[in-house]
Amino acid sequence: MFHWSARLLLAAILLHATAAHAGAPPAFQNPLLPSGPDPWIARDGDTYYYMGTHGDRLAIRKTRDLARLAEATETTIWRPPATGPNAQSIWAPELHRIDGKWYVYYTAAASGHDDDDHRGVFVLENENTDPTTGQWQDRGRLATRHPGIDGTTFSVGEQRYFVYSPYVGPDSVLAIVAMSNPWTLAGEETIIARPDQAWERQGGRQILEGPEFLAGPKGDLFLSYSGSACWSDDYAIGLLHARPGSDPLDAASWSKSREPILAKNPAGNVHAPGHNGFFDMPDGSIWIVYHANPAPDMKCTAKRSPRIQPVNWREDGMPWLEPPVGAGLPAAR
Repeated sequence: MFHWSARLLLAAILLHATAAHAGAPPAFQNPLLPSGPDPWIARDGDTYYYMGTHGDRLAIRKTRDLARLAEATETTIWRPPATGPNAQSIWAPELHRIDGKWYVYYTAAASGHDDDDHRGVFVLENENTDPTTGQWQDRGRLATRHPGIDGTTFSVGEQRYFVYSPYVGPDSVLAIVAMSNPWTLAGEETIIARPDQAWERQGGRQILEGPEFLAGPKGDLFLSYSGSACWSDDYAIGLLHARPGSDPLDAASWSKSREPILAKNPAGNVHAPGHNGFFDMPDGSIWIVYHANPAPDMKCTAKRSPRIQPVNWREDGMPWLEPPVGAGLPAAR
């Protein structure tokens, strides 16, 4: 006879298998890769696409299991020209699916001028369903008011926006502008945040960079960003907040959290966490991806590695994050 205990065990196994098949977040340990500054993850159906800074090219890893990202084949999708405005220092790529096409936004510097005055954000377009295949069309440099880095895009309703980190005097700030299409800016830029907090001025520079959009469950708008110099262990992730119905182009719409939402955790083997992105899991949960160092004083090098963890939400609709943990410690599921 088939005993009830055996039936319960079989039911438990089937339930576990069903949950896994339905897209429950995988078990994993951070970091996902031994190296990967400026990480970005985009999900399309049951496939995750990962990008990070290589410096001399743009490449994508494609996987259906983020826990096995290190096993995924890396495909180089683009190399810079030998000369021109986007010939070197290829940084911080982001992959976005917009109106049925793929776009990559990335930072680059002009040939012969690898300095802040000659950096900008550029766009590539691909009509193919799979961004690791097909042809990438160079849509050129976005016509930002200032030289800058770390561009991202998001939409609210029918309007699309572009946010980046321009160099303005001694500071790196955050600025926003409307877009008429994924590679064209429209109207005036607005500076929405400056490095005016002590934690944003560590490492000898006054820096806000790496802005990323996060939609709140109650209609709030959030922009995360990285503050301080990336070579400082106090490099961390801050948060801007705009209430539902606010005009994103109005600087007064945005308020800043006084403390980082994600900072170093020496007890968890995490130092200088920053340059994040957000992506969704098949179960509807939102996760953050960011890079960090596994030990202090490792500066701003290729040894920064990608990590992920879930975004939690308070009852008032504000996001919060658990302290980050790294190698040798189990990550949140």
